[in-house]
Amino acid sequence: MLTARPVPPRPYDDAARLPEGDSVDLRSLVRGDWIEVEIGPGRGWFLVERAEAEPRAGLLGLEIRRKWAAVVDGRLARRRLGERARVFAEDAGSALPRLGPNGSLRRVFVHFPDPWWKKRHQKRLVLSARFLDEVARLLEPHGELFVQTDVEERAHDYETLVARDVRFVPCGTVPGSARIGENPYIARSPRERRAIADGLPVHRLRWSRQAAGQVGPVA
Repeated sequence: MLTARPVPPRPYDDAARLPEGDSVDLRSLVRGDWIEVEIGPGRGWFLVERAEAEPRAGLLGLEIRRKWAAVVDGRLARRRLGERARVFAEDAGSALPRLGPNGSLRRVFVHFPDPWWKKRHQKRLVLSARFLDEVARLLEPHGELFVQTDVEERAHDYETLVARDVRFVPCGTVPGSARIGENPYIARSPRERRAIADGLPVHRLRWSRQAAGQVGPVA
């Protein structure tokens, strides 16, 4: 009688996943005076540098690629940052709706997202109205959404998208604009470093979460 061969485990099957269930408390995942989330940390150096530079913050990365989720989570643990900073192998689109409680995030970082240009790929874009719904729900009043891209067309699209959402106020260098000249978070992603080294412009955008009942820009 033939016996079935055991199925070998896929590489990085041991990458950390969020706890099961429809609701996951962010405060059970990382420790800190406040919590920040990075969407798609990739190789993770922004998250590592941010954790080292800001010891008060708890940091959570959502990375769809199991390999990089496992590699970066292990790197954080080896640097003794694992209590404050974790990376989970999750698709942000399905993970964000499960996270809570509402108003529990200080910042959301999105670095160089959306390398999709064909019309049929539009549904794969990270920044969307649905994404903004989840970010608005999770950010505390005056919490920040920070986005970087080295593509001017993308920067313009993001500005247009967020401008339609009254829950967000542009928080850039010039009043009324979301654009800021420098990265203020003492940490850089590999893509940002490469763009700077290659002399490419980096378009940085920042918005503040409108407080409940507030009308107009934050002073």
